[in-house]
Amino acid sequence: MATLADVARRAGVSPATASRIINGSPKPVTEGLRERVLAAVEELQYVPNAHAQLLARSHRSAVGVIVHDVSDPYFAEITKGLQRIATENGRLVIICNSYRDPDKELEYVELLRAHQVAAIILAGSGYHDESYTTTLDNKLRVYEATGGRVAVIGRHQHAGDAVVPANTTGGHLAATELYELGHSRIGVIAGPAHLTTTTDRLAGIQQAAAEHGHTIAPTHITYADFDPPSGATATARLLEAHPDITAIAALNDSMAVGALRHLRQAGLTTPGDVSLIGFDDMPVAQDVTPTLTTVRLPLADMGARAMTLALRPPDDTATPQIEEAGATLVRRESTAPPRR
Repeated sequence: MATLADVARRAGVSPATASRIINGSPKPVTEGLRERVLAAVEELQYVPNAHAQLLARSHRSAVGVIVHDVSDPYFAEITKGLQRIATENGRLVIICNSYRDPDKELEYVELLRAHQVAAIILAGSGYHDESYTTTLDNKLRVYEATGGRVAVIGRHQHAGDAVVPANTTGGHLAATELYELGHSRIGVIAGPAHLTTTTDRLAGIQQAAAEHGHTIAPTHITYADFDPPSGATATARLLEAHPDITAIAALNDSMAVGALRHLRQAGLTTPGDVSLIGFDDMPVAQDVTPTLTTVRLPLADMGARAMTLALRPPDDTATPQIEEAGATLVRRESTAPPRR
């Protein structure tokens, strides 16, 4: 690769002059010098060294984002919003997939800190793991002490800027919809039990059940991995244990898609035999047949808001900003009153 010295030599200027022109320094230079340097850059296909630029200036250009799995439609939508704001602000986004491995998340925090990113955004759920959350909080505080910014999406122990999806409200909306349609025998497909997102959504489900004079027994709740295959497997377990259920609440749309597939394979109609409701309102919810009734979270907006918070200038006197992302019910074809 061509170096700055190569460019300077080709243009017949000093490396300092070449650097000022390439980096847009306000120090004036003649138009002839500028044209020679830019022509040399083009001829040599020179690309500035990002690490050298970082050492030479105080501005940090990259932002690190830790997600559970960017191939998951939930995180793909959030990432759209994150990248839109980053692009508008001239920032490079480094995406790190943790695959819901807490140890990997801790490693990524250290790696991103070593790369001196301007901010770190945790875009995945928090964990019910005291040792992990304490360690993570300590690492983030050390990073913030060096001038780094932190923002989170979801419920985390770290006290700082956060975008908090209304997961409990959303669970309440989902269960209320089923009870008000007349269902009383309801099964729930939850996400991984160690995630705060799962427990928050389940809490909303149980609140709605209590308000309607019901409880959802632990035997009517099965845990899965927020993806279609595990949603299908969880549906099979629910139907085997409770063949009389008339409705299923899947606590994300990917699991609901898997549930829908298994119901079809089992010869059951939706919503005729079993109503089905999802959560998140991912794009796939409108593409399946029947279209999926679900709880909508503004996923791309959540990402945009988190990036906006992360790019705020550091201010030791500022109080953390907590923004709630509201949940709304979207009625489609997959829910109906139970057959009498």
